[in-house]
Amino acid sequence: MMVRLRIITIMFATLSVGLSGAYAGNEDRAGSAGAGELLVNPWARSAGWAGAGMSWVKGIEAQFSNVAGLAYLGKTEIMFANTNWLGSAGIGMNALGFGQRLGETGVIGLGVVAQNYGDIPITTTEIPEGGIGTFKPQAMNFNISFAKEFTNSIAGGLNVKVISHSISNLKAQGVAFDAGIRYTTGTKEQVKFGIALKNVGPPMRFSGDGLSIETQYVFSGQQSATNQKVSKFELPSLVNMGASYDFHLTSDSSSSDGSHIITLGGTFTSNSFTRDQWRAGLQYAMRTKKANFFLRGGLVYEKSVFEADLSATALTGPTGGLSVEIPTGGNGGSIGIDYAFRASNPFGAIHTVGLRVDVR
Repeated sequence: MMVRLRIITIMFATLSVGLSGAYAGNEDRAGSAGAGELLVNPWARSAGWAGAGMSWVKGIEAQFSNVAGLAYLGKTEIMFANTNWLGSAGIGMNALGFGQRLGETGVIGLGVVAQNYGDIPITTTEIPEGGIGTFKPQAMNFNISFAKEFTNSIAGGLNVKVISHSISNLKAQGVAFDAGIRYTTGTKEQVKFGIALKNVGPPMRFSGDGLSIETQYVFSGQQSATNQKVSKFELPSLVNMGASYDFHLTSDSSSSDGSHIITLGGTFTSNSFTRDQWRAGLQYAMRTKKANFFLRGGLVYEKSVFEADLSATALTGPTGGLSVEIPTGGNGGSIGIDYAFRASNPFGAIHTVGLRVDVR
């Protein structure tokens, strides 16, 4: 018991230090961080209600919002999701995750998220009009997580992510860490609180042949190459703090009509390099013996988000989504399809479609 208390104390202390650092950010630092893809939620379920359920989310999807929720995975879970990020911008995002329970309280998770920006024409100072081929920029991050239920009420988790950016002649690699805690209480475990520190790591820097400039001297005919120096860039660290409450509309979940639950969630995101955000969302869940249905909606608010001339984001706030699960056997396993919608301007609607397999 003392060991558990020490671990929980250390995790709270770590998150408190990160929280104080995150509040040190201001709008003057906006745009100075890199690896912005780390701020994009690739999963349909949590994105459907605006990320407001960070204290509620569980399973492999919790790797993004609050890694402590990974501890509530059943036995084995596999998830895949595809997103047309920023609508018509031509950016594809794919996410694949795998979670496995180890013993009664521990869970390990593996995940990879990749953004593909399509084919971009190659141009040079000698041939600025292009026509000499294309290259494909890519941004990827690989995640390995471990989460554990310390008590019936408290769970914590850690996530390590390896970040990779590349084009044809430049690359940057780095590492970042996430940590999270979740607390559950109530007679029906209907009250949940969560706090998560994300994207904490050393600065990254680009390197490669693309930084080399060749110079030919007219009189001697000799050539020389010089390497340009590039600045390091910080990672977009942040702190999420949230709570949720389950309203049980039916007293008996085994009734012939199934169970009906409405979950209200709220999350505050303190960003180090962008404006702070408030997230609010609702999820309605209907569980029956033949199928489970989920309907979600939410809103992400930040300063001037509804004012086109002053907004600092292309996302305009509203989100929505739904899920359908088909139970497999009588042990709680299921196969589900997820969908989420996020509004953006001027790029148009962002759609995320996912598949989830839960083995119990």
